[in-house]
Amino acid sequence: MRVRRALTRPGFRFAWLRETGYPPQAMPTAGILVIGNEILSGKVADTNSPYLCRELRDLGVDLERIITIPDDVEVIAQHVRVLSRAYDFVFTSGGIGPTHDDMTIAGVAAAFDRPIEFSEAIAGRIERATGKPPSEPQLKMARIPAGASLLDAGDLWFPLVIVENVYILPGIPELLRKKFESARERFRGIPFVLKRVYVNQMESEIAEHLNSLLEQFPELMLGSYPRIQEESFRVMLTLESRDAGYVQDALDSLLERLPTGAIYKVE
Repeated sequence: MRVRRALTRPGFRFAWLRETGYPPQAMPTAGILVIGNEILSGKVADTNSPYLCRELRDLGVDLERIITIPDDVEVIAQHVRVLSRAYDFVFTSGGIGPTHDDMTIAGVAAAFDRPIEFSEAIAGRIERATGKPPSEPQLKMARIPAGASLLDAGDLWFPLVIVENVYILPGIPELLRKKFESARERFRGIPFVLKRVYVNQMESEIAEHLNSLLEQFPELMLGSYPRIQEESFRVMLTLESRDAGYVQDALDSLLERLPTGAIYKVE
């Protein structure tokens, strides 16, 4: 597989800046921190980071790192601190429940040298949702880093907690998706335009055409993915750019380069 980072053509820069406020080569960046011994032990499969990958890609955010770490306050604090300094947005997944191994809140607080404070607002949400005063385990979920922002996620149980540029998301996939949806417009950049070409020749047979395509379109993100067990095609090619015209020109050029009969389909 060969991939090139997509840049922007000079003539396209001004439209981007006018539309989004982001310089074209400074799109918002992000890192994901998956937290949980259950992920590292293989007892639970991580489906949250693939979901966030797809959503951030659709929004035009450049996701640059995914890290999976154990339930350890010091380890969480260390990685949150590093990611927060490196990227525009950081998303944590997991570790914010009522049990002994839920340590994300303490780790995020430690990362920013903030004390943990009791949130009457969250405690009130819990009581309204359950119809009775919160239990001690439930009250643990009302303890958050001092100065954190709370974003209503459309339910009474628990808001999205934000500390500086860190968005603290739950590990339960259904809840994580609901919380992310409540804030997704905060993360918008310029999304990529994607074209797929399915080829019924081996990767080695088309490699020369791909190399020459990149010489003509050096700003193209070009991916080549062999498929061993597919009967209809052998390689899936992906062409991506934030400039729709650029990716279309590259696609037209690729289709002209490939041998007659080599193309199974184009999407």
